[in-house]
Amino acid sequence: MPRAKVAVSLDESTVERLDRLVKEAAFPSRSQAIQEAVDEKLSRLERNRLARECAKLDPEFEKSMAEEGLSEDVTEWPAY
Repeated sequence: MPRAKVAVSLDESTVERLDRLVKEAAFPSRSQAIQEAVDEKLSRLERNRLARECAKLDPEFEKSMAEEGLSEDVTEWPAY
């Protein structure tokens, strides 16, 4: 996947912590560490958004929609 350069300003203590992780070989580079941190945060936000949207659903309505048509006689269903 193509990459884009982004300038990021971080406070010194964050950079020191980041450099320590790179020095300890937890990440191969600052860029990789920041890439993984951003990916993880974005994924978490997307999951939270999905959970919030799911919480808006009415379970009884969703159940009735899922069961719609199941009460019909099976003999009336088309052959596959």
